[in-house]
Amino acid sequence: MVNTHEAKTRLSELIRMVEAGDEVILARNGTAVAKLIAWPERRPARTFGAWRGQIRYLDDIVASDPDIVAMFDESAER
Repeated sequence: MVNTHEAKTRLSELIRMVEAGDEVILARNGTAVAKLIAWPERRPARTFGAWRGQIRYLDDIVASDPDIVAMFDESAER
């Protein structure tokens, strides 16, 4: 935890610490008020259709499975 007055004089050092993976808590009069953390890396842009041709399904994925329907009907009759 670093008080704001000290943080002003040590800002470059604190930034280096954060870049190395540390988190720095900033305090005012001994009370934590903020956290200094590293900026997240930018995610790569999404490429639409990148999975095209790589995923297959072999059966009707929308229709009900007769075995599952029979189990539900059987449990409802009990």
